[in-house]
Amino acid sequence: MQYIGVFFTHSGAIKYHRYLDSLEITNETMPVPRRLSSNCGIGVKFITDRDINNMITEDIEKIFKIEGNESILVYECE
Repeated sequence: MQYIGVFFTHSGAIKYHRYLDSLEITNETMPVPRRLSSNCGIGVKFITDRDINNMITEDIEKIFKIEGNESILVYECE
């Protein structure tokens, strides 16, 4: 599955990128489409079959699952 994580801050996105690297999960930082978030503007796209609920950190604002051209919200910080 492919996901995009959006963050409250640039540093949060960089930290998450490093975190996913440590888990050996393919990922890349990228500009976030405005339709997904108006916060920091940097997101992390990643591919995993693992349970993403075990990969939630305090820096994440939202996580979207990418299916074709659709972005489906699967997590939002409360």
